[in-house]
Amino acid sequence: MTEPSKVIHVRNVGHEITENDLLQLLQPFGVVTKIVMLRAKNQALLQMYDVPSAVTALQYYGNMQPNIRGRNVYMQFSSHQELTTAEQSSQGRKGDQDAQPNRIILVTIHHLLYPITVEVLHQVFSPHGFVEKIVTFQKSAGAQALIQYQSRQSAIQARNTLQGRNIYDGCCQLDIQFSNLNELQVNYNNERSRDFTNPSLPSEQRGRSSQSGYGDAGGLYALHPTGPRAVSFAQMSNAAAVAAAFGGVLPPGVTGTNDRCTILVSNLNPDKIDEDKLFNLFSMYGNIVRIKLLRNKPDHALIEMEDGFQAELAVHFLKGAMLFGKRLEVNFSKYPNITPAPDAHEYSGSTLNRFNRNAVKNYRYCCSPTKMIHVSTLPQDISEEEIETHLEEHGTIVNSKLFEVNGKKQALILFEDEEQATEALVCKHASSIDNCIIRISFSQLQTI
Repeated sequence: MTEPSKVIHVRNVGHEITENDLLQLLQPFGVVTKIVMLRAKNQALLQMYDVPSAVTALQYYGNMQPNIRGRNVYMQFSSHQELTTAEQSSQGRKGDQDAQPNRIILVTIHHLLYPITVEVLHQVFSPHGFVEKIVTFQKSAGAQALIQYQSRQSAIQARNTLQGRNIYDGCCQLDIQFSNLNELQVNYNNERSRDFTNPSLPSEQRGRSSQSGYGDAGGLYALHPTGPRAVSFAQMSNAAAVAAAFGGVLPPGVTGTNDRCTILVSNLNPDKIDEDKLFNLFSMYGNIVRIKLLRNKPDHALIEMEDGFQAELAVHFLKGAMLFGKRLEVNFSKYPNITPAPDAHEYSGSTLNRFNRNAVKNYRYCCSPTKMIHVSTLPQDISEEEIETHLEEHGTIVNSKLFEVNGKKQALILFEDEEQATEALVCKHASSIDNCIIRISFSQLQTI
């Protein structure tokens, strides 16, 4: 077997496959420093920043067949330990002092404590010139981003001004080098990648087969769940994400140290509750793995969250909440998880889990039940009267407001009390209006 190397040999690279296609396949595992396309042999050589990055990539694709543009490609370690040919396309090696000033810069973020999204990077770098594109990714040494300015002078100014600076006090230090890339390719506009010159790009790719080699996970690059965990830009603890969402500190009473994932909910109304309604409520605080109603105790249920931090948020914010005339008892269960069984409803793969994407934004919405709910993904031609008609069976609507954000209709609905708003969320989140699946969360606004 070939000795591990940071150079990866790729076979069956058809004429339709580009350098960018290969970059998208390997960038989730680290920076690709060199590419050599061997067109006559339908092959390519790609050099990763270090050997561990290459090892991780090949371990992953050993469990999943990579496919580019409908063609299976095959990877193995190269017999070369280093590429020396000049026929290469550099990805902007960290510390490459030969890289000439360019409008694309490679940013490495050291001492990462809080999540750094596209929005954060744009806020930091846009004062130095028009930012056209941003792509974020993760490598073994930490979080990185490629940022493309409209002009080379803007990139030079940004590097001269920001090199070595911290985004936040005492953390998230910027190490900026020039990249040798000529153009960034961005497929999706979301919190991990953005083309500011093309706002019409989709936020995610939908419905791509698991045989696809790239495209969905991470917004720009796809990693199938059967392999290693998807490498995200800010691969940090949920505690840090919540701390960032709440301005650097956890909510009062939340420790961030709980490791118990399963919650016991009691004093439910057994005549009105079911697993989906519990999912709608508890998914406000994290992703749900599975839910089980206890048949021998009809007013009890077990809810398994994705991790202990999310479970702590749910216990903290929902303890004592009113639902269907009952005050909920919410505590940690003695069971570490819920055993899969016919009477345990599975939600781990549900697209309705709210924290699959943009977790920091969703943590920001975590709060105890309020009188106000926020309704999104509404039909474009809906009226306030239609929204009220859809929700009014759950309580007295005091006020409502229909508005538009980025061309999408949303609404605020103010109920008479928290219990009515909670019932509306529990019963109508993920319901359909004119073939649109609406989403409901609690709003922390006090008035409309």
